[in-house]
Amino acid sequence: MHPAGKPNQEEKVTKKTICHKALLLSALFAAVLQAQEADVIFVGDNILTMDDAGAEAIAIRGEIIIAAGDRAEVMATRGADTRVVELGAQALLPGFIDAHGHFSALSRYGDMLNLSSPPVGDVVSIEDLIRKIRLHIEQQDIPPGQLIYGFGYDDSLLAENRHPNRDDLDSASTRHPIIVRHVSGHLLATNSLGLEAAGVGETTQAPEGGVIRRRPGSLEPDGVMEETAMGLFPGAGELLSAERQSELRRETIDLYASYGITTIQDSNLPPAYVELLKREALEEPFAADIVTYVMGNPLTDEQLQAVAWDAEYVGGIRNGGVKFTLDGSPQGRTAWMSEPYAEGPEGAEADYVAYPSYDPAAWRRRIRMMIDRGVPVLAHANGDAAIELMIEGVEAAVSGAPVPDHRSVIIHAQLMRKDQLQRVAGLGIVPSFYSVHPFFWGDWHRISFGEERASYISPARDALDLGIPITIHNDAPVVPPDILRLVEIAVNRETRSGYVLGPDQRISVEEALWAVTGGAAYQYFEEDEKGTLSVGKRADLVVLAASPLAVAPGNLADIDIVETISRGRTIYQNPDYFPGR
Repeated sequence: MHPAGKPNQEEKVTKKTICHKALLLSALFAAVLQAQEADVIFVGDNILTMDDAGAEAIAIRGEIIIAAGDRAEVMATRGADTRVVELGAQALLPGFIDAHGHFSALSRYGDMLNLSSPPVGDVVSIEDLIRKIRLHIEQQDIPPGQLIYGFGYDDSLLAENRHPNRDDLDSASTRHPIIVRHVSGHLLATNSLGLEAAGVGETTQAPEGGVIRRRPGSLEPDGVMEETAMGLFPGAGELLSAERQSELRRETIDLYASYGITTIQDSNLPPAYVELLKREALEEPFAADIVTYVMGNPLTDEQLQAVAWDAEYVGGIRNGGVKFTLDGSPQGRTAWMSEPYAEGPEGAEADYVAYPSYDPAAWRRRIRMMIDRGVPVLAHANGDAAIELMIEGVEAAVSGAPVPDHRSVIIHAQLMRKDQLQRVAGLGIVPSFYSVHPFFWGDWHRISFGEERASYISPARDALDLGIPITIHNDAPVVPPDILRLVEIAVNRETRSGYVLGPDQRISVEEALWAVTGGAAYQYFEEDEKGTLSVGKRADLVVLAASPLAVAPGNLADIDIVETISRGRTIYQNPDYFPGR
């Protein structure tokens, strides 16, 4: 379960010496810690430490785990003021780690119109979408001319199986500009007034890496924008005051905590926004850790060279590196493929493979720049052509020398081929699989890519069998940051229709839990501090109503989060288990 390569003999000797020293220091550190009195001791039969040791009890003092092991040993740290928690049937695990997502985007959507389909929302047709927009305008008494912003519509789940266009949105209002963002975050739709306000018309050229969809036989925009063409329109944040955005960020940490998450990712950010978050953290520390990633695509080489990554958190925040986006989304049918889609977007040619959303030459140059500087990189790549570009860039950057410990991450890695997995195994690349897709869009992918390719999306089983360290993620706000539902889908790979998509790529419950704890800590270079309930590590914990190892695989998502603890401090308590609080 632990990521490890195969060292040569010389490396074995060196690592053995280092290991002996580390064990001695660890034993000394543990002895010092256990001499202290614990603030809290957890005792139970369902403590999943996610390391090889196991434990009947865990003791915490301040922000650190000071003892883990058999009950009698850990109870030796009990003092007069120590609180002892008998877990009973409940389970204790390391706090969940969000391996990929967009914290600030999710926070901004808190005040926006939710147009999601079940199970997240209730929109099942374009008529539903139009009705919700009209009702929103009426209930909020929104004055003419003010922008209406919605998010989460999903053409694959709408009865019409298409995107809403300008005509549909004109029927919702011709007095308000309207923008609705696709669930993938890679497309949007707008009405005629929205097009007019943005100055987008027949003569507007799409930016590189994007598409302005046109009416059939015409250059007139139909209202749907793909990828970089979305940048021609305002974002959701432009509707909110700075004060309200700050409030929403704090509220959104509470949401993540309710899912047992103690480390959150916030990617695709401008450098100035990262600095804003750091200032906020200095004024009042964030309750959970947030790892930011600067969006590299729009930066100049000089700006990119100025981006630094932080080894330590200050006020609960640090910059983890740089993110690049190489292609689009499979549910939006903009993932860049090497072979044609079985069914592409409306009006697409038979040889449609989508396209890169970033200049391949720029990627190859810049990944070398980042690896040479030791700055961690995330690369969004869904289609196998984009994944190939990602791998080629890393391959060239590390050629001719021992592979450095760069841990560059392929974000999503959904349509990764087996031959690509085999190459990744020796390159130090970490695939972070978008493992909720089999349920949310598995049936759609069978139409888009055919059975063979769809069944191999997020090939976590093969990756683990090749010894590749993996993580899995939700990519909030595309779907809510529900970790236990993510684990359930990775274990079962069942689609909305009940079809098991690629049964040979299912992973065990233990492996899925490792991917959102120890594996995710490794991805972040934080395995010495987080990811397991081991002595000396951070007291980031989650208490579950039942052990994930004791429930049926189809009921994993139904396990309640009882309590979430970050840095030794409770940041969430489920009111059903803590009445009156």
